[in-house]
Amino acid sequence: MGEVRVRFAPSPTGLLHVGNARVALVNWLFAKAALGTFVLRLDDTDAERSEARFAAAIERDLTWLGLACDTRVRQSERMDDYRAQLERLKESGRAYACFETAEELEFKRRKSLRAGRPPIYDRAALGLGAAERDKLIAEGRRPHWRFKLDEGEIAWTDLVRGPQRFEAKNLSDPVVVRGDGAFLYMLPSVVDDVALKISHVIRGEDHVVNTAVQIRMFQALGADIPAFAHLPLLMDAKGENLSKRLGSLGLESLKDSGIEPMAVNSLLARLGTADAIGPVLRLADLVAGFELGRFGRASPRFDPNELFRLNAQLLHAMPFAEAAPRLKALGLTSADERFWHAIRSNLERFSDAKVWHDACFGDVPPPSDPAREFLRAAAGALPPEPWDDGTWGAWSRSVGEATGLKGAQLFRPLRLALTGREHGPEMKVLLPLIGRARAEKRLDVP
Repeated sequence: MGEVRVRFAPSPTGLLHVGNARVALVNWLFAKAALGTFVLRLDDTDAERSEARFAAAIERDLTWLGLACDTRVRQSERMDDYRAQLERLKESGRAYACFETAEELEFKRRKSLRAGRPPIYDRAALGLGAAERDKLIAEGRRPHWRFKLDEGEIAWTDLVRGPQRFEAKNLSDPVVVRGDGAFLYMLPSVVDDVALKISHVIRGEDHVVNTAVQIRMFQALGADIPAFAHLPLLMDAKGENLSKRLGSLGLESLKDSGIEPMAVNSLLARLGTADAIGPVLRLADLVAGFELGRFGRASPRFDPNELFRLNAQLLHAMPFAEAAPRLKALGLTSADERFWHAIRSNLERFSDAKVWHDACFGDVPPPSDPAREFLRAAAGALPPEPWDDGTWGAWSRSVGEATGLKGAQLFRPLRLALTGREHGPEMKVLLPLIGRARAEKRLDVP
């Protein structure tokens, strides 16, 4: 196999969601596993709907996921190439002008359906003579252009779905250029794949029919045909198709809610395979051993709850070296390695570290209904420093012996007074961080 070159080709008409992210990630992992090239192609030929803010957001989201592109292309900058290839197809008779209005095409479609036939374009435009075409143009009709499909079987071995076969006669000649001169998706995509020497096209299974048509386009242009792989679309936890615009599953929304990028990558890289899903700290670990053939035909179910569980597990395993600059960025000046190892197993989001930084080193509000005498007795029993992991056990035992309390009656008011919270990391690791001076102050409830 030659050099592996893949592309992720979103349209900058909206924000990326988890379905897009899965396709981008699989393409990136496939390329990196083969020491190949990952191309970001912005399909922005739709000038009316494409927006610079969405293009910027796409690149920002890919950067957040760690999916750096090796080459970046915008279709809006390649229009001359598309026009040149269209002229080639016109000259060879593979692109032809059509003059039907949208209403006329809809009438034909309904007529075919009523007759029990598939709504395939009848190629009526091919029967027009030069005089008829001139008359239509004189009337103000602007032609749209279709690609003429050669008859016969179209077949390929899909790297996910296996052998695929279509009969060209059962497919409609696709419109490649609208009446206003705007290119539609099909032809520019093929022209780009040829120019960029794309070796593998990996995308969702909603493009399977497009692939049959585009194979004919590759052939008409005399180009090599890439390998194809079509991933099944994601379903939600109930088995229904995920909406492409489902806001809560947009990457920006997930980022804002505190989800780690490697939680997204860990889930999407294994979803739809037989591999166990678990937290993976580095993209390099996902690249190792990556195989496209591990993905099955069944539509995998995306459960946001599983993503949140993975997020917590990633934080619980995160080394201090990775956490340190982020703790500093949050302004947590006392967050050293001992603090991180004390609190990380209680984090659901990284920002939760601030809660425990405040609990250890900040001001803690006094209990709303303090057991004053008990807390004062506990303060009087505080041992001298230095403190270590054994201090909590020895101190709480001595307080229990002095007051006759045990279990929740002993530990709950102590934890609440010292941290302001009823639950959290083990007190044996928090108490040395809090220190004697702060502990004494928090136990001295007026």
